[in-house]
Amino acid sequence: MKRIFIAGLFLFTACQQTEKKKPIIAEEVPVEAKPLLAAVNQFPDSISLRVQLINALDSAGALSLALSQMDSLIKKDSANFGIWFHKAQLSEKAGDTGMALRSYDRAAKIYPAPDALLSMANLLAEKKQFQAIAICDEVESMRLGRDYLAHASFIKGVYYARTGDMVKAMTSFDRCIGNNYQYMEAYMEKGFLFFDTKQPDKAISIFEKALEIRPTYADASYWLAKCLEQKGEKEKAILQYQKALVLDPSIKEASEALKRLGA
Repeated sequence: MKRIFIAGLFLFTACQQTEKKKPIIAEEVPVEAKPLLAAVNQFPDSISLRVQLINALDSAGALSLALSQMDSLIKKDSANFGIWFHKAQLSEKAGDTGMALRSYDRAAKIYPAPDALLSMANLLAEKKQFQAIAICDEVESMRLGRDYLAHASFIKGVYYARTGDMVKAMTSFDRCIGNNYQYMEAYMEKGFLFFDTKQPDKAISIFEKALEIRPTYADASYWLAKCLEQKGEKEKAILQYQKALVLDPSIKEASEALKRLGA
């Protein structure tokens, strides 16, 4: 499943006290981040430069270094919502779900922003934690509009899908789509449920609907192909696997399927 990522604006404006830090070893830093490293080492108290370095390290995939720099910011301003939220996102990207949840929780305690709450709920839903539902209810009570209602309904659907309640999951995904008919992840999750319960015809109708709305959505083509293969419709499946690869050459499972089907 593709995860949802809600865009946020991070501002680091609090006054800071001087802190002496050991400079980062230049050899550890990706080439593209080294100019910013030099600037940070020259001006270690500059928050904006350190944030730029963190973003550069993130873009280069050097997440452990980025998180180390984020911890430096937290030592200077542990009550800054944006820092904790950013650390949570980096931790999630690095695969440290526990740290991500703790960081989202700290951010939400400082300021219960809906983006932080929903990001935390999304992780909890995947872990089958009922707290996800309570958090989504809290966000819905804020009456922030249809986009947030769609996000909250989607996360509820994920929780119910992971805990085996197909009826509530489908209801939640339908509510999500009702608030945002282009919410591709909700279509995919509905299709997954039908596929997993050996209902390929229903799954096919869902993936076809997704492609009708967004013809270039590679994941929908791939899963449509899997459903057709499940039904024994080899030639149609091959065409969809090929289409998925054209749209997204990184889907190695589609390449493997084509080899398996002798295409």
